[in-house]
Amino acid sequence: MASGPFKYEIVFVGRSNVGKSTLFSNLFGIKVKKGKKPGTTIKPNFIKYRDLLITDMPGFGYIHGVSREFNEKVKDFIVRYIEDNSGRILTTVHVIDGKSFIEVVERWEKRGEVPVDIDMFSFLKEVSKPILAVNKIDLVKNPDSTLNRIVDKLGMNPPWTQWKEIVFPVSAKNKDFHELKKALKNILIQKNRHDLISVFK
Repeated sequence: MASGPFKYEIVFVGRSNVGKSTLFSNLFGIKVKKGKKPGTTIKPNFIKYRDLLITDMPGFGYIHGVSREFNEKVKDFIVRYIEDNSGRILTTVHVIDGKSFIEVVERWEKRGEVPVDIDMFSFLKEVSKPILAVNKIDLVKNPDSTLNRIVDKLGMNPPWTQWKEIVFPVSAKNKDFHELKKALKNILIQKNRHDLISVFK
């Protein structure tokens, strides 16, 4: 765990394989250490900058070939971490795969289960001020229509454009995340911490 006198924190969460670590790496210009094998460790990546901590959580959800017990353990770890540190967390960035989100959610719904992303976002709304980063938007054929369906699934009335302070279409691979970066910088500026925005690449 990260130690030190941290006053503020920004946390990145997301299912495995949604491009969360790529977004994290490109936003801050660092290389993220990845585990040797998915489902073997629960270890966040940290950036420590003055009294700001930026945390990249391990991917949650169900990874093929990894026990359900371990997957639940990862999710529980993330929930407990955010609850324990909620006093210093400025925002949580929930990264989803814009290309596959609807398909995955509807698959869970057909089984009569609460989709893991919807469950996580509901939790984040209760304990933090979450931002939704809809990744791989460059691979989506009808972005506006897809974004409307995504916000609807997450309990926000469409059109998605009325949620632009929360919902950010991005392409981590193409480094197309200007509006998201601007929003994160503004959160620090609102705390009168202009000195912290240089943590961004």
